[in-house]
Amino acid sequence: MRIERRRRIEGLVFLTAFGLCIPAANWLIENAGTVCVPDGPCLITVAPGIMAPSGVLMIGLALVLRDLVQRRLGLAWASAAILAGAALSALLAPPSLVLASALAFLLSEGADLAIYTPLQRRGLTLAVLASSAAGLAVDSLAFLWVAFGSLDYLAGQVIGKTWMVLLALPLVHWLRRRDERLGLRAA
Repeated sequence: MRIERRRRIEGLVFLTAFGLCIPAANWLIENAGTVCVPDGPCLITVAPGIMAPSGVLMIGLALVLRDLVQRRLGLAWASAAILAGAALSALLAPPSLVLASALAFLLSEGADLAIYTPLQRRGLTLAVLASSAAGLAVDSLAFLWVAFGSLDYLAGQVIGKTWMVLLALPLVHWLRRRDERLGLRAA
């Protein structure tokens, strides 16, 4: 019973963090960056000479958090979180980015779920890495094309999201090892 309660609490924490990534990404893209393009996104440097819209940081993190929501609360919760996240993304996005934001979120998180689900039993870290890589590529392509009709920031989008995924992997690895010690299984 205690283990089940821990799993539920952790799942709700991951779900809350996942949900908070969406308004954070929308705020960042409009307000925070080393450069803010008039009538465009605020940009950050993600690698030498490569810029990306600042919201990429939160989207990269959201991909990992969705996997952890599924691990703790199950596929139904993760699926509901994707739909709610797409709606929230549409509600919070700047008017010019509503369609791009919601569509990219829905497609990328769906791709993440489709890859993570069959891989999760083979290894949490591998599943998170593979599903996040697919999700960040889909998100980057869909968002940039629909929002700007251009893939000018594609490299920056991919690199920025990859940084967040890579930064989260030690936590994912630690969580997997702790789960094994405690006898926690994926939901």
